[in-house]
Amino acid sequence: MKSYTQFLGFVLVALVLEVGLAQDTPRTIVTSDFFNTLLPQDGCEGKGFYNYDSFISAAESFNGFGTTGGSDVQKRELAAFLANVMHETGSLCYINEQNPGSNYCDQSNQQYPCAAGKSYFGRGPLQLSWNYNYGAAGQAIGFDGLNNPEIVAQDASISFKTAVWFWMSNSNCHQGITTGSGFGSTIRAINSGECGGGNPATVQSRINFYQRFCQQFGVDPGQNLYC
Repeated sequence: MKSYTQFLGFVLVALVLEVGLAQDTPRTIVTSDFFNTLLPQDGCEGKGFYNYDSFISAAESFNGFGTTGGSDVQKRELAAFLANVMHETGSLCYINEQNPGSNYCDQSNQQYPCAAGKSYFGRGPLQLSWNYNYGAAGQAIGFDGLNNPEIVAQDASISFKTAVWFWMSNSNCHQGITTGSGFGSTIRAINSGECGGGNPATVQSRINFYQRFCQQFGVDPGQNLYC
């Protein structure tokens, strides 16, 4: 009887570990095979830069990203993140913002003051922008975002970490999806100017990616897709 009880104990521990692993990493939903289907063709600056290892390393660096709630919620969050990434980067084609209209320096922000000669235009999977975001992301992740913003376009691991950092730091992204506010809340967080009729075409682009990924992940996209 003792040996049988011990055997059941080992089985239970194994099951707990297996479930825990499934909940602690998004790689069970976003596999390398799936991610690699998203990579761009020749002629894109993002080709060879964006890669699965950098994505998954960043994803697993932030507690709760793609692992919060039940399976459907996890799938919706990862679909929402990737949908916005694909839109922002032209399907992982761009690392740097195309034709930035300014250097994105908010001179009034004293916590993260702009460094002389530096530009904080969009870079990376979610096109990190503005000195206050570069400064805060660098402080959280561990790089000099104010004096070396260029590293976001040079180091794929840091680049993906800035995107997941922004996602997890903004309540309308991570919490918006995991609490059921809907995909529209993520659009509002990333580019509120598109909402309320500001740019219907770009909103629809994000939604199209989201619906496509939800279908591929086998989950209903939920309500409130528009912002």
